[in-house]
Amino acid sequence: MRRHPAPLTVTAALLLPLALSGCAFGAYFPPTTTLERQISGVYEGVGVGPTGRVPYRLTLGLVERDGRASGSLVNLESRRVYAGNGPFKRLADGTELTLKLYENGTHRANLYLIRRDKDGTVTLDGHLRTVLLGREALGYTLQLRPIPPAQP
Repeated sequence: MRRHPAPLTVTAALLLPLALSGCAFGAYFPPTTTLERQISGVYEGVGVGPTGRVPYRLTLGLVERDGRASGSLVNLESRRVYAGNGPFKRLADGTELTLKLYENGTHRANLYLIRRDKDGTVTLDGHLRTVLLGREALGYTLQLRPIPPAQP
């Protein structure tokens, strides 16, 4: 005598919601977190180092879930663009970012920044260290401030 396939199908259909209850099916995840909205954006400022004062623009994006930051740094004097990424850490008084910057696939610099928000003034302070022959060489002290987005 053959078994009827209906009991197996009914059993599977009844157990399916229990099996899927731990997944995020139908859950809403916001596209950005509060930290991502606070930090992601465009910053401009000046780097001071052995070659003098150099203006920079940093476009920064942050993904909190991955613990990663990425962005591009533009030297506004020479118009050179460096793309990079790296980890970030939340601190008691701000956020620490460490980015490895590349130009045409070659590691050119390391960027160490701390974002602080004191009395409503947001700054990114840190160091840009150029890389020559695999070692950090020249250092620049950076101070960047956010640029408000353009109004439509």
